[in-house]
Amino acid sequence: MDLELTQIQKDILYALITLYKKKSGGSIKGEEIADLINRNPGTVRNQMQALRALGLVEGVPGPKGGYRPTSKAYELLSITKPEESVVVSVIVNDNLMDDLSVEEIDLPSISHPEVCQARVRLLGDIKKIVPGDKVTFGPTPVNELIISGKVVGRDDTANTVIVDIEKIVALPRDTVGEHMSSPIISVEANAKVVEGAKLLAEKQIYCAPVKKDENFVGILTLDHIAKAVADGKLEAKVEEVMRPKIVLVEKDTRIREAIRLMRDEKVRILVVTDKGEPVGVITDQKILTRLTPEQ
Repeated sequence: MDLELTQIQKDILYALITLYKKKSGGSIKGEEIADLINRNPGTVRNQMQALRALGLVEGVPGPKGGYRPTSKAYELLSITKPEESVVVSVIVNDNLMDDLSVEEIDLPSISHPEVCQARVRLLGDIKKIVPGDKVTFGPTPVNELIISGKVVGRDDTANTVIVDIEKIVALPRDTVGEHMSSPIISVEANAKVVEGAKLLAEKQIYCAPVKKDENFVGILTLDHIAKAVADGKLEAKVEEVMRPKIVLVEKDTRIREAIRLMRDEKVRILVVTDKGEPVGVITDQKILTRLTPEQ
């Protein structure tokens, strides 16, 4: 396709597709795009007219309306459509980035380990990543590889970062029981959100299961707390802002299977059980940052 887009138009398209994937479909407001790329909503609306004329986005009318990317947009940016892709995690300086996902990893110098670099094309706002950042990508869908290194460059036009690779490893064959965190740190459903926030801060964790009457009923994350702050709900009960979903996994489940389960269920923490009894938890962040052995 020979269309030449300006950088702002590319930024808008990448942001639109990122938000569209995150919402698993549905229309995206211009204001949401403007927030993600730190631009004026009026600028985004003006550019949308040009992108619609080019057949790259379509408008959705009505109060819940907004914009959707067309197949032509995916083709132009060489991005896999949502129904054909899986989220490949991105960790920057030990922080898992919810709004970034790996689209493609190119290893042009794999035959020269001493100068091994990777070009990693991402979906999302790559301006959050700067040279010098420590990054981890993976596991990749097919080979289940995890790649770690240091960012040495960034190509905003191609939404790509260049990484000096420090290690490439495959997911270990270990079980979740060997690496789970135990005892389980949980939040009471009737506790105030501010109390849940203090617990996560004190324990230096980003999420925890929520318990009610001795049963796990949901997950509280830092994202939920941030939204509660924005909505003025710090005094609300945890169960009002949590995600009411718990995924259990037996302790003899392999790490590889646990990652697949997280992807399928779209969760980042699993409650580990021993013959059905909860005994620990394991998170995607722990798997990606602590289970990759040093070269």
